Amino acid sequence: MGHPVRDEDEDEVTTDKEPPPPPRPAVRPVTWQKLTFLPAFLVAVLLATWLWFAQADLDTISENALSNGLVSKALWQHIQLTVVSTFFVLIIAIPLGVLLTRRAFRKATPVAMAFANVGQATPAIGLLALLVIWLGIGTEAALIGIIIYAILPVLSNTVTGLLANDPTLLEAARGIGMSPLGVLSRVEMPLAVPLILAGVRTALVLNVGTATLATFGGGGGLGVLITTGITTQRMPVLVLGSILTIALALLVDWLASLAELLLRPKGLEVRS
Repeated sequence: MGHPVRDEDEDEVTTDKEPPPPPRPAVRPVTWQKLTFLPAFLVAVLLATWLWFAQADLDTISENALSNGLVSKALWQHIQLTVVSTFFVLIIAIPLGVLLTRRAFRKATPVAMAFANVGQATPAIGLLALLVIWLGIGTEAALIGIIIYAILPVLSNTVTGLLANDPTLLEAARGIGMSPLGVLSRVEMPLAVPLILAGVRTALVLNVGTATLATFGGGGGLGVLITTGITTQRMPVLVLGSILTIALALLVDWLASLAELLLRPKGLEVRS
């Protein structure tokens, strides 16, 4: 009676196979630590600053610089500069990034990116000075300077995110009858959202920092307190302006990080 012949290659193939790993649950992106730690830290810093100013012995110059609602006015101007400049950055950079990734305009991408790089490579104070010479002193010159300075990260991330999409997915979308606008809105943009949001987050923080220079163009903002503290050599005024600017930048970055997680398409959630 013959013995069955064993195929060694077949045995090796079957024994080497491992069962597929079980699906892992999606990691919850927003934890209570992320929601509470930074706001609690900022509240503690601002409370400590207020207590320090409450017992500080301020001279007349410092009191004049901080009285009559000047601090709240400077803070509100700074927030306005940041919000308005970011709005214009988004409506300029994202549509331009989409346009530059279309086949008819791709040859213009290096030129547009070069101009955006020049805008950010130029020192902010020098750019603001040129705009003041051209447009005169006022909020308009400050806003244009901030916008030019912050366009690059949003434009670059929009272009990179759209060009990084898998061509087979786009071809499959076209194959099922989607129009070019449908492919863009339902496939390309959702896949590029994480990179675009990262660029927006970078632009927001840049705008908070650059807005401190608006005071040199007559745009107001927290830079008024910082420059007043430096020119009059009053440390309390300088410290208050700096702390408020840092706190605002951290708060904006925290809000942007939450938006980055919450606005991310569900299918792109990171799994561990």
